[in-house]
Amino acid sequence: MTDHYSRIFLLSHMRAFTSLAGHILGSHPRINGYFEMHISYDEASALDKQLEVFLQFETPRENSHYLFDKLLHNDYRLNPGLFDTGELKMLVALLEPDRAVRSIVDLFQQKGTDELYASPLEAADYYIERIGVLADFCRRTDQPYYYYDAELFQEAPDTLLGKLTDWLELDSPLTGRYQLFSQTGKERKGDSSGFIYSGTIEKSRVDYSHVKVPEDVMSRARETFRDCRSVIIANAADSVVMPP
Repeated sequence: MTDHYSRIFLLSHMRAFTSLAGHILGSHPRINGYFEMHISYDEASALDKQLEVFLQFETPRENSHYLFDKLLHNDYRLNPGLFDTGELKMLVALLEPDRAVRSIVDLFQQKGTDELYASPLEAADYYIERIGVLADFCRRTDQPYYYYDAELFQEAPDTLLGKLTDWLELDSPLTGRYQLFSQTGKERKGDSSGFIYSGTIEKSRVDYSHVKVPEDVMSRARETFRDCRSVIIANAADSVVMPP
């Protein structure tokens, strides 16, 4: 199987507003895809698989240009060398650790206390390892990518969406309102917490203060975040970040 689609990949970690990002992007008439496909893009055959997975659930839009996926785990890799010039748009996003780690723990504790990431230590280890791999990838890749702080989806969505519209060279703007799709809210497809069903950006912040993470663990996550974020921004073709 071959296709004419260029690709958009969002490289990030769990609980960084990636389901929201996917739904906003996937609601644009030029973009197909919104959910996590759990594919490792090591070989050209993975691009055929990506389209096959998408077609199991959705129909491509007429005159669409892009196919989207997000990679949130180190098990799933991306080889930018699979793409010719102009066929790949990469986005990289991080959410600060105090919020991200607690959000991961809260989500998985709701699923059950025996869930791996219901443990604050396991959630923090995942976060630390994941953003470390992202920093290494960004340090090594020759392909340009755009970085944004994930908090901007709530703090300055109009600014963020305008920047992403420009980077993706879309012919109409991304907006904060989005469609719901057949896999919206499904397990292993993205956010299953219920917030994604609103169809618009929720600016109210969830309080995760009830989630207790040992201070030494959180300190390690904060230090890793500072170092990795600096590397990622320094190597980005462009970026938009939270004001200091």
